[in-house]
Amino acid sequence: MCIAEWQPNLRKFLREALSGFGLNILECVNTLELQAVLDKDAPDLIVLGLAEDGGAFGDVLETLAARGFSGKVLPLVRHASTVIDEVQAIAEGLGLSLLPPLVMPFNDERLRSRIAALLPEVSDGPTMDIREALRFGWLELWYQPKIDVRTLAMHGAEALLRIRHPKWGIVPPAYFIADDGDPRLELVSKTVISRAVDDWYFFFRERYAIELAINLPVPFFQAPCSLDYLCRKLPGHTAFEGILVESNGVDILRNLDFIRGLAKQFRAHKIGISIDDIGAEWGSFCGLREFPFVEIKVDRKFVDGCANDGLKRSICADIVKLANCYGARTVAEGVETWGDFHAVREMGFDLIQGFLFAKPMSAESLIQSPWMAPQTKPLGYRSIKRKRVAWTPRH
Repeated sequence: MCIAEWQPNLRKFLREALSGFGLNILECVNTLELQAVLDKDAPDLIVLGLAEDGGAFGDVLETLAARGFSGKVLPLVRHASTVIDEVQAIAEGLGLSLLPPLVMPFNDERLRSRIAALLPEVSDGPTMDIREALRFGWLELWYQPKIDVRTLAMHGAEALLRIRHPKWGIVPPAYFIADDGDPRLELVSKTVISRAVDDWYFFFRERYAIELAINLPVPFFQAPCSLDYLCRKLPGHTAFEGILVESNGVDILRNLDFIRGLAKQFRAHKIGISIDDIGAEWGSFCGLREFPFVEIKVDRKFVDGCANDGLKRSICADIVKLANCYGARTVAEGVETWGDFHAVREMGFDLIQGFLFAKPMSAESLIQSPWMAPQTKPLGYRSIKRKRVAWTPRH
């Protein structure tokens, strides 16, 4: 798709809003650039920004018609006006297909409803080779802020793997993440480490140092030299205060003795272990004499709807009590409603992740977001309410 908008701030806003739908996005600021886009590879959708008086929309529509554009045109208007009627009349006269206008301001649901017919079907998504993505430079890490439930300030971010394919747009992890035992697992994990460290330096240079969390499966660390690779890649700057390694809770339980030994090696390098996606198996962590984990993240399926589901709320509350016993901090994943937010705050969670506050975004988008505005750097960054993150195991 192509965004045809003359105002840079609005172009940027649209790009970020549309990037989450898995679309490959092009931009143009005038009719000459639009002609070049159409001549090279005509998109399926043109998002056309309209000025208050309609501006030069006639020239744009004539350009589309002259190039035989057969896709859809989505008009973006500041408010409902007669301009859209004029656009509709001209488009019909030129044989162009115009979607119902998108009136600003708008939310994700309204945007999705306008372009629903053009969105890629997840079930038909491509199966991709991570080596191909690396070879052509398609791999990215996107970051989802972790928000303090009391101050609503960002306290770190989780790195999530994405591929930006030139044809399919943003490809979700399900189509390229290797399974345990897959020979690509080591390559994927090393790529995540390298990119995350590069992005840490980028964040530090542009704003300030932040605590990053990366997802690395337990089998990766069972491979020879994997721990050495991670330690060698970590930033050597004095501003680096540590990194979190998130691993699935079930995998940790299956390899608990191994993880305990790994934690002892981690602590010398400012690496903390986070139990990811913990749920019904939480009781297996009770009564451990040694608890080498600094963070527990509750699976989104137990957080989503916990405000109105007594069983989910009970499980979440018990996990918070478990974490408090060992001095670990807690993260509620998948918070998407204010009801669930108030529920997890009342239960005593420390941090939240979820679309209610922030979706995953590129490193560049995170830098430009309000979460990393220069004046928002939190004081005592590694200290959160009630707990201080400890990079050594608790006994």
